[in-house]
Amino acid sequence: MYQSLLEMERKLDWTITRKRMEIQDTLSRNPSTTRTLRIFVSHTVSGQSWQAGTESDNLTHSETGENIPAWQLKIEGRLLEARIILMFLQVHTKTMLTQLPQRGKDKGPPRKFSTFIKRMMVEFDRDTNVYPENNIWPRATGHHNPPLDGFTVRRTGDVPTHIRIVMYLDHYPEQYRLNPDLSSVLGIKEESLLGVVQALWNYIKIQGLQDKADRRLVRSDERLRAIFGVETIPFQKLPEYVKRLLSPPDPILLHYSFDPSLPVVEPERPTAWDVEIKMEDAALKNRMGVMLHTNKETSVTLAKMDEEIALLAQSLHNSHLKRTFLQSFADDPAKFIQTWLESQSRDLESVLGAGASEGLTLRQEELRRSEFFRLPWVEEAVSVQEGLRLASKGM
Repeated sequence: MYQSLLEMERKLDWTITRKRMEIQDTLSRNPSTTRTLRIFVSHTVSGQSWQAGTESDNLTHSETGENIPAWQLKIEGRLLEARIILMFLQVHTKTMLTQLPQRGKDKGPPRKFSTFIKRMMVEFDRDTNVYPENNIWPRATGHHNPPLDGFTVRRTGDVPTHIRIVMYLDHYPEQYRLNPDLSSVLGIKEESLLGVVQALWNYIKIQGLQDKADRRLVRSDERLRAIFGVETIPFQKLPEYVKRLLSPPDPILLHYSFDPSLPVVEPERPTAWDVEIKMEDAALKNRMGVMLHTNKETSVTLAKMDEEIALLAQSLHNSHLKRTFLQSFADDPAKFIQTWLESQSRDLESVLGAGASEGLTLRQEELRRSEFFRLPWVEEAVSVQEGLRLASKGM
Protein backbone atom coordinates (compact mmCIF):
# COMPACT_ATOMS: atom_id res chain seq x y z
CA MET A 1 0.00 0.00 0.00
CA TYR A 2 2.83 2.38 0.88
CA GLN A 3 4.52 1.80 -2.48
CA SER A 4 1.20 2.32 -4.25
CA LEU A 5 0.77 5.68 -2.50
CA LEU A 6 4.26 6.75 -3.59
CA GLU A 7 3.52 5.79 -7.20
CA MET A 8 0.22 7.66 -7.08
CA GLU A 9 2.01 10.72 -5.69
CA ARG A 10 4.55 10.65 -8.53
CA LYS A 11 1.78 10.45 -11.14
CA LEU A 12 -0.11 13.27 -9.46
CA ASP A 13 3.01 15.48 -9.40
CA TRP A 14 3.64 14.77 -13.08
CA THR A 15 0.03 15.60 -14.02
CA ILE A 16 0.05 18.85 -12.02
CA THR A 17 3.36 19.90 -13.59
CA ARG A 18 2.08 19.16 -17.09
CA LYS A 19 -1.16 21.07 -16.53
CA ARG A 20 0.75 24.02 -15.06
CA MET A 21 3.02 24.14 -18.12
CA GLU A 22 -0.02 23.94 -20.44
CA ILE A 23 -1.67 26.88 -18.67
CA GLN A 24 1.51 28.97 -18.73
CA ASP A 25 2.05 28.17 -22.40
CA THR A 26 -1.55 29.14 -23.24
CA LEU A 27 -1.32 32.45 -21.39
CA SER A 28 2.06 33.34 -22.91
CA ARG A 29 0.98 32.49 -26.47
CA ASN A 30 -0.47 35.25 -28.60
CA PRO A 31 -4.07 34.41 -29.56
CA SER A 32 -4.95 34.12 -33.23
CA THR A 33 -8.09 34.58 -35.28
CA THR A 34 -9.23 34.05 -38.86
CA ARG A 35 -9.91 37.18 -40.90
CA THR A 36 -10.81 37.86 -44.53
CA LEU A 37 -8.28 39.51 -46.83
CA ARG A 38 -9.77 41.06 -49.98
CA ILE A 39 -7.36 41.21 -52.92
CA PHE A 40 -7.95 43.59 -55.84
CA VAL A 41 -6.34 43.22 -59.28
CA SER A 42 -6.73 45.89 -61.96
CA HIS A 43 -4.82 47.34 -64.91
CA THR A 44 -4.34 50.59 -66.82
CA VAL A 45 -2.95 51.13 -70.31
CA SER A 46 -0.99 53.88 -72.03
CA GLY A 47 0.32 54.61 -75.53
CA GLN A 48 -2.18 52.27 -77.20
CA SER A 49 -3.29 52.91 -80.77
CA TRP A 50 -6.86 53.65 -79.76
CA GLN A 51 -5.64 56.32 -77.30
CA ALA A 52 -3.76 58.41 -79.95
CA GLY A 53 -5.53 61.47 -81.34
CA THR A 54 -3.44 62.46 -84.42
CA GLU A 55 -0.76 60.94 -86.59
CA SER A 56 1.92 62.95 -84.76
CA ASP A 57 0.69 61.42 -81.52
CA ASN A 58 1.27 57.96 -83.00
CA LEU A 59 5.03 58.60 -83.32
CA THR A 60 6.94 56.72 -80.65
CA HIS A 61 10.08 57.96 -79.00
CA SER A 62 12.30 55.06 -78.00
CA GLU A 63 14.63 57.29 -76.02
CA THR A 64 11.97 58.82 -73.78
CA GLY A 65 9.49 55.91 -73.98
CA GLU A 66 6.72 58.26 -74.98
CA ASN A 67 3.79 56.74 -76.95
CA ILE A 68 5.21 53.21 -76.59
CA PRO A 69 2.27 50.82 -75.97
CA ALA A 70 2.38 49.72 -72.34
CA TRP A 71 0.20 48.68 -69.46
CA GLN A 72 0.36 48.62 -65.67
CA LEU A 73 -0.89 45.85 -63.39
CA LYS A 74 -1.95 46.80 -59.86
CA ILE A 75 -2.27 44.27 -57.03
CA GLU A 76 -3.78 45.70 -53.86
CA GLY A 77 -5.54 44.39 -50.80
CA ARG A 78 -7.05 45.26 -47.48
CA LEU A 79 -8.38 43.49 -44.43
CA LEU A 80 -12.17 43.46 -44.15
CA GLU A 81 -13.71 44.82 -40.99
CA ALA A 82 -15.45 42.24 -38.83
CA ARG A 83 -18.66 44.30 -39.01
CA ILE A 84 -18.77 43.87 -42.79
CA ILE A 85 -18.45 40.12 -42.43
CA LEU A 86 -21.31 40.06 -39.91
CA MET A 87 -23.54 41.99 -42.31
CA PHE A 88 -22.70 39.49 -45.05
CA LEU A 89 -23.71 36.63 -42.75
CA GLN A 90 -26.96 38.43 -41.92
CA VAL A 91 -27.91 38.71 -45.61
CA HIS A 92 -27.01 35.14 -46.59
CA THR A 93 -28.14 33.30 -43.45
CA LYS A 94 -31.16 35.50 -42.61
CA THR A 95 -29.86 35.94 -39.06
CA MET A 96 -30.56 39.10 -37.14
CA LEU A 97 -27.46 41.23 -36.64
CA THR A 98 -28.20 41.48 -32.93
CA GLN A 99 -27.95 37.67 -32.67
CA LEU A 100 -24.47 37.59 -34.18
CA PRO A 101 -21.32 38.07 -32.07
CA GLN A 102 -20.44 41.72 -31.84
CA ARG A 103 -16.95 43.06 -32.39
CA GLY A 104 -15.77 46.61 -32.65
CA LYS A 105 -13.63 48.10 -35.34
CA ASP A 106 -9.92 47.40 -35.36
CA LYS A 107 -8.04 49.83 -33.19
CA GLY A 108 -4.94 51.50 -34.51
CA PRO A 109 -3.80 52.00 -38.11
CA PRO A 110 -4.66 49.21 -40.58
CA ARG A 111 -1.90 46.87 -41.66
CA LYS A 112 -0.34 47.35 -45.06
CA PHE A 113 -1.13 44.78 -47.72
CA SER A 114 2.50 43.71 -48.14
CA THR A 115 2.70 42.63 -44.48
CA PHE A 116 0.24 39.81 -45.24
CA ILE A 117 2.39 38.45 -48.08
CA LYS A 118 5.38 36.21 -47.43
CA ARG A 119 6.39 36.06 -51.08
CA MET A 120 4.70 36.50 -54.43
CA MET A 121 5.38 35.77 -58.10
CA VAL A 122 3.59 37.15 -61.17
CA GLU A 123 3.82 35.22 -64.45
CA PHE A 124 2.91 36.82 -67.81
CA ASP A 125 1.66 34.46 -70.51
CA ARG A 126 2.79 36.24 -73.68
CA ASP A 127 4.45 35.38 -76.97
CA THR A 128 8.10 34.78 -76.00
CA ASN A 129 9.24 35.52 -79.56
CA VAL A 130 7.95 39.07 -79.28
CA TYR A 131 8.52 39.53 -75.55
CA PRO A 132 11.38 37.19 -74.59
CA GLU A 133 12.22 38.92 -71.29
CA ASN A 134 10.51 40.16 -68.13
CA ASN A 135 7.75 37.55 -68.21
CA ILE A 136 8.20 36.67 -64.52
CA TRP A 137 8.08 39.20 -61.71
CA PRO A 138 9.24 37.78 -58.36
CA ARG A 139 8.61 39.67 -55.18
CA ALA A 140 9.97 38.71 -51.77
CA THR A 141 8.64 40.63 -48.80
CA GLY A 142 10.06 40.82 -45.32
CA HIS A 143 11.00 43.09 -42.47
CA HIS A 144 13.79 44.67 -44.51
CA ASN A 145 11.28 45.97 -47.10
CA PRO A 146 8.99 48.91 -46.32
CA PRO A 147 5.29 48.00 -45.97
CA LEU A 148 3.18 48.87 -49.01
CA ASP A 149 -0.54 49.13 -49.77
CA GLY A 150 -0.04 47.33 -53.08
CA PHE A 151 2.28 46.41 -55.94
CA THR A 152 2.51 47.87 -59.43
CA VAL A 153 4.08 46.06 -62.41
CA ARG A 154 4.67 47.90 -65.70
CA ARG A 155 5.32 46.16 -69.01
CA THR A 156 5.29 47.21 -72.67
CA GLY A 157 2.98 45.58 -75.17
CA ASP A 158 -0.39 45.72 -76.89
CA VAL A 159 -1.32 42.03 -77.16
CA PRO A 160 -3.81 40.07 -75.03
CA THR A 161 -2.12 38.89 -71.87
CA HIS A 162 -2.99 36.23 -69.33
CA ILE A 163 -1.52 36.73 -65.87
CA ARG A 164 -1.01 34.11 -63.16
CA ILE A 165 -0.38 35.38 -59.63
CA VAL A 166 1.19 32.98 -57.15
CA MET A 167 0.89 34.29 -53.59
CA TYR A 168 2.14 32.82 -50.29
CA LEU A 169 0.36 34.34 -47.30
CA ASP A 170 2.13 35.14 -44.03
CA HIS A 171 -0.12 33.36 -41.53
CA TYR A 172 0.15 33.65 -37.75
CA PRO A 173 0.77 31.10 -36.46
CA GLU A 174 2.50 29.51 -39.43
CA GLN A 175 0.28 27.06 -41.30
CA TYR A 176 1.25 23.67 -42.72
CA ARG A 177 -0.29 21.18 -45.12
CA LEU A 178 -0.88 17.74 -43.62
CA ASN A 179 0.09 14.41 -45.07
CA PRO A 180 -2.97 12.93 -46.87
CA ASP A 181 -3.13 9.91 -44.54
CA LEU A 182 -2.89 12.05 -41.40
CA SER A 183 -5.36 14.51 -42.90
CA SER A 184 -7.95 11.75 -43.41
CA VAL A 185 -7.56 10.65 -39.78
CA LEU A 186 -7.81 14.12 -38.21
CA GLY A 187 -10.20 15.67 -40.74
CA ILE A 188 -8.09 18.80 -41.38
CA LYS A 189 -6.00 19.77 -44.40
CA GLU A 190 -4.08 22.85 -43.23
CA GLU A 191 -3.35 23.89 -39.66
CA SER A 192 -0.59 25.14 -37.39
CA LEU A 193 1.75 22.72 -35.64
CA LEU A 194 -0.01 23.31 -32.32
CA GLY A 195 -3.43 22.78 -33.92
CA VAL A 196 -2.34 19.48 -35.48
CA VAL A 197 -0.91 18.22 -32.18
CA GLN A 198 -4.11 19.18 -30.34
CA ALA A 199 -6.27 17.43 -32.97
CA LEU A 200 -4.09 14.31 -32.72
CA TRP A 201 -4.32 14.38 -28.92
CA ASN A 202 -8.13 14.63 -29.12
CA TYR A 203 -8.14 11.60 -31.46
CA ILE A 204 -5.95 9.68 -28.98
CA LYS A 205 -8.28 10.46 -26.08
CA ILE A 206 -11.44 9.59 -28.03
CA GLN A 207 -10.00 6.27 -29.21
CA GLY A 208 -8.57 5.48 -25.76
CA LEU A 209 -5.01 4.94 -27.03
CA GLN A 210 -3.20 5.96 -23.85
CA ASP A 211 -1.37 3.12 -22.15
CA LYS A 212 -3.31 1.86 -19.13
CA ALA A 213 -0.22 1.38 -16.97
CA ASP A 214 1.84 4.38 -18.12
CA ARG A 215 -0.33 7.30 -19.26
CA ARG A 216 2.73 8.98 -20.78
CA LEU A 217 2.75 6.45 -23.63
CA VAL A 218 0.42 6.30 -26.62
CA ARG A 219 -0.44 2.95 -28.18
CA SER A 220 -0.87 3.23 -31.94
CA ASP A 221 -3.97 1.77 -33.53
CA GLU A 222 -4.01 0.46 -37.10
CA ARG A 223 -4.38 3.91 -38.66
CA LEU A 224 -1.64 5.59 -36.61
CA ARG A 225 0.64 2.57 -37.00
CA ALA A 226 0.38 2.88 -40.79
CA ILE A 227 1.20 6.61 -40.58
CA PHE A 228 3.99 6.75 -37.95
CA GLY A 229 5.33 3.19 -38.30
CA VAL A 230 5.77 2.61 -34.54
CA GLU A 231 3.83 0.74 -31.88
CA THR A 232 4.19 3.28 -29.05
CA ILE A 233 4.81 7.03 -29.03
CA PRO A 234 5.95 8.96 -25.93
CA PHE A 235 3.63 11.86 -25.21
CA GLN A 236 6.47 14.42 -25.26
CA LYS A 237 7.55 13.27 -28.76
CA LEU A 238 4.19 13.79 -30.45
CA PRO A 239 5.28 17.15 -32.01
CA GLU A 240 8.44 15.51 -33.37
CA TYR A 241 6.46 12.76 -35.12
CA VAL A 242 3.90 15.26 -36.43
CA LYS A 243 6.57 17.56 -37.94
CA ARG A 244 7.70 14.76 -40.24
CA LEU A 245 4.28 14.75 -41.90
CA LEU A 246 3.93 18.50 -42.44
CA SER A 247 4.84 20.51 -45.53
CA PRO A 248 4.40 24.14 -46.66
CA PRO A 249 0.81 25.04 -47.59
CA ASP A 250 -0.36 25.47 -51.16
CA PRO A 251 -0.11 29.03 -52.49
CA ILE A 252 -3.01 31.24 -53.49
CA LEU A 253 -3.45 31.20 -57.29
CA LEU A 254 -5.13 34.13 -59.04
CA HIS A 255 -5.77 34.34 -62.80
CA TYR A 256 -6.34 37.62 -64.58
CA SER A 257 -6.66 38.37 -68.31
CA PHE A 258 -7.02 41.57 -70.36
CA ASP A 259 -6.52 42.93 -73.88
CA PRO A 260 -4.86 46.38 -73.89
CA SER A 261 -5.64 46.90 -77.58
CA LEU A 262 -9.39 47.11 -76.97
CA PRO A 263 -10.79 50.58 -76.26
CA VAL A 264 -12.16 51.13 -72.77
CA VAL A 265 -15.54 52.86 -72.83
CA GLU A 266 -15.76 53.29 -69.06
CA PRO A 267 -13.32 52.52 -66.25
CA GLU A 268 -13.41 48.87 -65.31
CA ARG A 269 -13.94 47.85 -61.72
CA PRO A 270 -11.10 45.88 -60.14
CA THR A 271 -11.47 42.13 -59.92
CA ALA A 272 -11.61 41.02 -56.28
CA TRP A 273 -10.91 37.76 -54.43
CA ASP A 274 -11.55 37.00 -50.75
CA VAL A 275 -9.09 34.71 -48.96
CA GLU A 276 -8.88 33.70 -45.32
CA ILE A 277 -5.77 34.46 -43.33
CA LYS A 278 -4.70 33.57 -39.79
CA MET A 279 -3.47 36.56 -37.82
CA GLU A 280 -2.93 37.77 -34.29
CA ASP A 281 -6.09 38.71 -32.41
CA ALA A 282 -5.08 42.05 -30.89
CA ALA A 283 -8.43 42.60 -29.12
CA LEU A 284 -8.31 39.27 -27.32
CA LYS A 285 -4.64 39.82 -26.49
CA ASN A 286 -5.49 43.12 -24.79
CA ARG A 287 -8.30 41.50 -22.80
CA MET A 288 -5.97 38.70 -21.69
CA GLY A 289 -3.41 41.30 -20.64
CA VAL A 290 -5.97 42.99 -18.43
CA MET A 291 -6.85 39.65 -16.84
CA LEU A 292 -3.24 38.64 -16.20
CA HIS A 293 -2.01 41.98 -14.85
CA THR A 294 -4.24 42.54 -11.85
CA ASN A 295 -3.88 45.55 -9.58
CA LYS A 296 -3.58 45.58 -5.79
CA GLU A 297 -7.31 46.06 -5.17
CA THR A 298 -8.16 43.08 -7.35
CA SER A 299 -5.62 40.90 -5.54
CA VAL A 300 -7.09 41.84 -2.16
CA THR A 301 -10.60 41.08 -3.42
CA LEU A 302 -9.51 37.69 -4.74
CA ALA A 303 -7.81 36.87 -1.41
CA LYS A 304 -11.01 37.70 0.48
CA MET A 305 -13.04 35.54 -1.87
CA ASP A 306 -10.61 32.65 -1.35
CA GLU A 307 -11.03 32.96 2.42
CA GLU A 308 -14.82 33.00 2.08
CA ILE A 309 -14.70 29.90 -0.14
CA ALA A 310 -12.50 28.10 2.43
CA LEU A 311 -14.90 28.98 5.26
CA LEU A 312 -17.92 27.87 3.25
CA ALA A 313 -16.19 24.60 2.34
CA GLN A 314 -15.38 23.93 6.00
CA SER A 315 -18.95 24.76 7.01
CA LEU A 316 -20.26 22.41 4.34
CA HIS A 317 -17.99 19.64 5.61
CA ASN A 318 -19.16 20.15 9.19
CA SER A 319 -22.78 20.09 8.08
CA HIS A 320 -22.17 16.84 6.22
CA LEU A 321 -20.64 15.24 9.33
CA LYS A 322 -23.54 16.41 11.45
CA ARG A 323 -26.08 15.04 8.98
CA THR A 324 -24.29 11.67 8.83
CA PHE A 325 -24.22 11.55 12.64
CA LEU A 326 -27.94 12.26 12.99
CA GLN A 327 -28.91 10.00 10.09
CA SER A 328 -27.09 7.04 11.67
CA PHE A 329 -28.89 7.69 14.96
CA ALA A 330 -32.28 7.89 13.23
CA ASP A 331 -31.75 4.62 11.30
CA ASP A 332 -30.85 2.42 14.30
CA PRO A 333 -30.67 4.24 17.68
CA ALA A 334 -29.63 1.16 19.73
CA LYS A 335 -26.77 0.16 17.42
CA PHE A 336 -25.70 3.77 17.07
CA ILE A 337 -25.46 4.25 20.88
CA GLN A 338 -23.57 0.95 21.30
CA THR A 339 -21.05 1.90 18.59
CA TRP A 340 -20.68 5.39 19.97
CA LEU A 341 -20.04 4.09 23.53
CA GLU A 342 -17.40 1.68 22.24
CA SER A 343 -15.70 4.49 20.38
CA GLN A 344 -15.72 6.74 23.42
CA SER A 345 -14.38 3.88 25.54
CA ARG A 346 -11.45 3.34 23.18
CA ASP A 347 -10.68 7.05 23.18
CA LEU A 348 -10.75 7.12 26.99
CA GLU A 349 -8.44 4.11 27.24
CA SER A 350 -6.03 5.74 24.79
CA VAL A 351 -5.96 8.93 26.85
CA LEU A 352 -5.54 7.19 30.22
CA GLY A 353 -3.20 4.47 28.95
CA ALA A 354 -5.11 1.75 30.79
CA GLY A 355 -7.91 -0.71 30.20
CA ALA A 356 -8.43 -3.78 28.10
CA SER A 357 -6.13 -2.55 25.30
CA GLU A 358 -3.58 -1.00 27.69
CA GLY A 359 -3.60 2.34 25.95
CA LEU A 360 -3.85 0.99 22.39
CA THR A 361 -6.68 1.82 20.05
CA LEU A 362 -7.71 -1.83 19.70
CA ARG A 363 -9.90 -3.66 22.20
CA GLN A 364 -8.97 -7.03 23.64
CA GLU A 365 -11.70 -8.92 21.83
CA GLU A 366 -10.52 -7.51 18.49
CA LEU A 367 -6.99 -8.74 19.21
CA ARG A 368 -8.33 -12.26 19.69
CA ARG A 369 -9.81 -12.40 16.21
CA SER A 370 -7.57 -14.16 13.72
CA GLU A 371 -9.17 -12.27 10.82
CA PHE A 372 -7.76 -9.04 12.21
CA PHE A 373 -4.21 -10.11 11.37
CA ARG A 374 -5.16 -10.97 7.78
CA LEU A 375 -6.07 -7.42 6.83
CA PRO A 376 -4.23 -6.00 3.75
CA TRP A 377 -2.17 -3.50 5.70
CA VAL A 378 -0.83 -5.88 8.38
CA GLU A 379 1.97 -7.42 6.28
CA GLU A 380 3.28 -4.04 5.19
CA ALA A 381 3.01 -2.65 8.74
CA VAL A 382 5.07 -5.56 10.06
CA SER A 383 7.71 -4.99 7.38
CA VAL A 384 7.94 -1.28 8.22
CA GLN A 385 8.15 -2.00 11.96
CA GLU A 386 10.82 -4.65 11.48
CA GLY A 387 12.80 -2.27 9.25
CA LEU A 388 12.67 0.42 11.92
CA ARG A 389 13.80 -2.07 14.59
CA LEU A 390 16.78 -3.23 12.53
CA ALA A 391 17.71 0.34 11.65
CA SER A 392 17.72 1.31 15.33
CA LYS A 393 20.18 -1.51 16.06
CA GLY A 394 22.49 -0.30 13.30
CA MET A 395 22.09 -3.39 11.17
